[in-house]
Amino acid sequence: MRFFLAVLLVAIVASCGGPEPRRPVEVKSGSFYKASIERTKKLLAAEEAAIQGIISKDTVHEYISSPDGFWYYYETKNDTASYRPKTGDQILFSYNLMSLKNDTIYTAEEIGPTSHVIDKQQLFPGLQNAVKLLKINEKATFLFPSPLAYGYQGDNKAIGPKIPLKSSVELHTIIIDNDSLN
Repeated sequence: MRFFLAVLLVAIVASCGGPEPRRPVEVKSGSFYKASIERTKKLLAAEEAAIQGIISKDTVHEYISSPDGFWYYYETKNDTASYRPKTGDQILFSYNLMSLKNDTIYTAEEIGPTSHVIDKQQLFPGLQNAVKLLKINEKATFLFPSPLAYGYQGDNKAIGPKIPLKSSVELHTIIIDNDSLN
């Protein structure tokens, strides 16, 4: 009997282990994200190639490459003004939106004059940075790749997802914020 109890005690002690953690049903390898990144890189490269094609065919205008990732040229330049909008300044501007093939999506009349406080209100990313490049009474045309336009969502109306845009922007007035002068 003693032997039986000793064996039973050893068996009980040996079988007592901690709870075993559950293993995930599905293991994520990250390959979906890697594939998505590659698709995005290819899409951006194709859009930039299309924009470079437009620029190379346009011999009339001198395009400027923005450090923010878009291209533009001036239609009307104001050499007498020197002030560009800064954070907190309120501006009044008008713009239109077109496809890269010059198909009009929204006219300036449809959008209407737009009042905007620099870096305090949301515009699509490219336009947010584009208005900072203009001086009062200047007009420029901008070419935005889709990540700087409406990106993966579009505007849920006339602009679909992943659509690069062309826009003519004219800055009418700047109301300078006193804090931006310091």
